[in-house]
Amino acid sequence: MSDTLADACKLGLVIAVSGKPGSGKSTLARALAERFGLRYVSLGIIFRRLASERGMTLEEFSRLAEEDRSIDRLIDTISRQEGERGCVVVDGHISAWILKGIAHVKILVYAPAEVRAARIAQRDGKSMEEALEELRIRDSSEAKRYKKYYGIDVNDVTVFDLAINTATFNKKEMIELASRAVELVMKRMSKEQKLIEGTKI
Repeated sequence: MSDTLADACKLGLVIAVSGKPGSGKSTLARALAERFGLRYVSLGIIFRRLASERGMTLEEFSRLAEEDRSIDRLIDTISRQEGERGCVVVDGHISAWILKGIAHVKILVYAPAEVRAARIAQRDGKSMEEALEELRIRDSSEAKRYKKYYGIDVNDVTVFDLAINTATFNKKEMIELASRAVELVMKRMSKEQKLIEGTKI
């Protein structure tokens, strides 16, 4: 590992990885956290934990969140707090928007609904029909929530620095593409830091 990569945490690097369920965002976020020695925070895991604590399914909790904004506010607060601490990869559907102005690299991973459903069906031991219906409900619910509460159009990708189609690129290729982008940003951050330190002398 180069000196630049070894300094990821010293630079306070913050990476936001976004994508719909089954897109590969968690796989990528974990891989980047491991490769660059960063903390890993999953907003999806937090959402699932909150649903479990209330004895609700993800679909039921998603519907509740459409009416109860405090749920998203809590997750947003956690996301920003983790981002402000630095040295982190934040994995979440709208983490790039929530961490706008904080994240140094904002990455989107995406794939067609059929591809995402096939992954979820295999992962969770569900039928393809069940997985497709689950995605339809979750995608619709989340799109409504994000538009209602934030004015976010989840189909607008202009907030991202890099978008990767995971139906085109396999796991290894996806990680390599994202890692290269992160390395380029880190080099720029390192140069800027050295310039700032030079002006203080």
